[in-house]
Amino acid sequence: MIKQITISNFKEVQKVVSAASGCLSDIGVHDMRGSIADAKSILGMMSLDYSHPVKIVCEDEHDLNRIVNAIKQ
Repeated sequence: MIKQITISNFKEVQKVVSAASGCLSDIGVHDMRGSIADAKSILGMMSLDYSHPVKIVCEDEHDLNRIVNAIKQ
């Protein structure tokens, strides 16, 4: 499953990492340059380009929704 989201600041990156850390499934974040980071890795997440929306990729719909909802809060 894939959802496209906009991340506009470091606080939102932290929310993604925090929410992903509580998930059992692997969650990847893909930026428009083609870079991929593990959503559970703060260093990996900091290496991505957030000037455009990123794609969250996960096999579990519940975990994917958990990530998306974390950013909205």
